[in-house]
Amino acid sequence: MTQHDRINLIVLFGGQSAEHDVSRVTATHVLAAVDQSRYNVTPIAISRDGQWMVADDAIAALRNGRLPDALTVAGTPTSMTPVLSVANNAVTVVLPLLHGPMGEDGTVQGALELASVPYVGCGVLSSALTMDKAAAKEILAYHGIAQARWRSFAEHQITPTLCDELVAELGLPIFIKPANMGSSVGVTKAHNMAELQAAIRLALTYDEWIVAEEAIVGREIEVAVLGNLDPQASVPGEIQSGREFYDYEDKYLSDSAKLLIPAPLSPAETAEVQSLALRAYRALRCEGMARADFFYEPDGRGFLCNELNTIPGFTPISMYPKM
Repeated sequence: MTQHDRINLIVLFGGQSAEHDVSRVTATHVLAAVDQSRYNVTPIAISRDGQWMVADDAIAALRNGRLPDALTVAGTPTSMTPVLSVANNAVTVVLPLLHGPMGEDGTVQGALELASVPYVGCGVLSSALTMDKAAAKEILAYHGIAQARWRSFAEHQITPTLCDELVAELGLPIFIKPANMGSSVGVTKAHNMAELQAAIRLALTYDEWIVAEEAIVGREIEVAVLGNLDPQASVPGEIQSGREFYDYEDKYLSDSAKLLIPAPLSPAETAEVQSLALRAYRALRCEGMARADFFYEPDGRGFLCNELNTIPGFTPISMYPKM
């Protein structure tokens, strides 16, 4: 294949969310896996304040085959318009590796739709739905997919009695999460009223909408899904956290979690969770790829869908590429 025949692959990384650094690591390992005989790769870095840059250091590292542990968000300033205009004269596809808000939530996908540039992964609607945990839970509930008990509320809906209501409804301990965030950023497991109040204050620094969930005593099972009209489910994997719950440090920093792939499930249990992953994937109108996360109560309610992640991590310890 000649240089002219190669597909232009624009890789977006960094971004404006709290998951900026995760994206830098994900992009390194995706670039390391790209077949450069088939693609002309252009890494585009997006800074925390939204500046687009041609990632010159990443391009040089890609050429010499010595990629860093995490790509540097620096380079020649550019903007979305010249980056996407390459689609006018060559076959181009964009791979957005932007975790969290302003990248995984339909915003970048919408811009690419307006520019008529093809891209990898879920579309505007499914990206927005899956990013918003409260909206996703409502859709999953409508489709009859079992979940942990939960409640969502906005900052303006907080009342003096809210914490008492949450404890009465969901018990203690209780998980508090910003609705629009991933990688367990801003997530707290609250064991008492003081921790619950502090958890809500922390979550509000990331989003005005909050999700409260009962704490599940069970196994953590994940399934990678790949495809469009006929998506396929991977073997399930199991996470045995090295901390109280599978938080940001456990996912990306400490490497203390134990990952079991395939998960030690019976053939019937494996088939069930794969079927549930595909049901959830279709219910949220996902395309391309997503990781479906479940809790499993073997002697209780069975598999409970926690969430779907439409741009899963591709770090060395991430579950999606391993599965």
